[in-house]
Amino acid sequence: MPLSKEDLEKYIKENIPDSIITIEDLRGDGDHYSATVISKSFEGKSKIEQHKMVYDSLKGRMGNELHALMLKTKTE
Repeated sequence: MPLSKEDLEKYIKENIPDSIITIEDLRGDGDHYSATVISKSFEGKSKIEQHKMVYDSLKGRMGNELHALMLKTKTE
């Protein structure tokens, strides 16, 4: 079952409450998204650590309910 943009944003917000999130459904299928996540909690962390924070917030949905996520993270 595909993951809605709203659910994707909800899962990220639960783990990174101060985040500002922009999500685009790349194919209109609820399975391929592009997301930009901006959070002060990313400060001092490498891009890999930042992306891991976002992927961890999905709690195993990546590769199951969500096939592809093109991710961009920023501190501000």
